[in-house]
Amino acid sequence: MRIAILETGKPPADLAGRFGTYPEMFADLLGPGFETVTYDVAAGELPARPEDYPAYLVTGSPAGVYEDHPWIDPLKAFLRAAKGKARIVGICFGHQIMAEAFGGKVEKSERGWGVGLQTLDVQARRPFMNGEAAVSVPASHQDQIVVPPPHAEVLAGNDFSPFGMLAYTDQPALSMQFHPEFDPAFAKALVESRRARLPDPDAAIASLDRPNDSACVGGWIRSFLKEEPA
Repeated sequence: MRIAILETGKPPADLAGRFGTYPEMFADLLGPGFETVTYDVAAGELPARPEDYPAYLVTGSPAGVYEDHPWIDPLKAFLRAAKGKARIVGICFGHQIMAEAFGGKVEKSERGWGVGLQTLDVQARRPFMNGEAAVSVPASHQDQIVVPPPHAEVLAGNDFSPFGMLAYTDQPALSMQFHPEFDPAFAKALVESRRARLPDPDAAIASLDRPNDSACVGGWIRSFLKEEPA
């Protein structure tokens, strides 16, 4: 299956050299059976037509969806144009830009940073999911969805991130606030690079030593992308 990765940000340069780019991380998460093509959205690249690919994956980014970057509005417009024409998956910033594109609202959260291993309770299930009651996945974000889009169903969340994972009822679209593509070693290094800005970086780093469910969530994404149209 061909999937276009819409790259909206890059890891810090020193970490990219050690751990790879976000598209490379997603290619590893998806594994065999997927051919990925990357578009550098922050540099102004987007596919010519939404129907050019059967699926799109929108990556994380250090940018905020409410910031005045010249590529934000074109990305929102592209996602709206792709509605119903392709499967869409959003991760962290991708989760947030999808919410904004489809009628929700995102803000810098008054709860502050969410970093380290975060556990979210599963609140609803779709056929691509397993029977887990909760999943623990690395996270790194300040922004959050504060008003979900009108056609979004909450699949997982917690008190810190109530809208942590969404599926859309009016199109084949799935998004999540956490980062199943992050290897724990990369997530730790990212915390270290932001240490001065975080309230308790040592606790966040320690949490990443616990078992995680990234492989499980990666399986959900693979199954979602390969679902037959309804």
